[in-house]
Amino acid sequence: MRKVETDKAPAAIGPYSQGVIAGDFFFASGQIPIDPADGNVKGDTIEQQAELVLKNIGALLEAAGADYGKVVKTSCFLADMNDFAAFNGVYARYFTQNPPARSCVAVKTLPKNVLCEVEVIAYLG
Repeated sequence: MRKVETDKAPAAIGPYSQGVIAGDFFFASGQIPIDPADGNVKGDTIEQQAELVLKNIGALLEAAGADYGKVVKTSCFLADMNDFAAFNGVYARYFTQNPPARSCVAVKTLPKNVLCEVEVIAYLG
């Protein structure tokens, strides 16, 4: 296994890696809307937060040698399922070719009380 790190995505805020490559797969830790430049949560709306989350994921994918088209599975966590349609509007702009398998659930609370978190698995082969 090989750890993936980049300063273009938020540093881990706990005892975990930003991402790990195992064999032909890249596993990214869940990303929340933290600006990697200053470590602060950004955005007041689900659209703003989802945009930053997906940009952070893009930085991790790039560091792993992948892109959105290589993502095979996403797990999406929303603080409020009423944000589902708005979240999908942002998400769809990033996963345009071969949309990955996905789960999307509402959770009681996310780290730092953000509105969304997304993790991905990408195939590198």
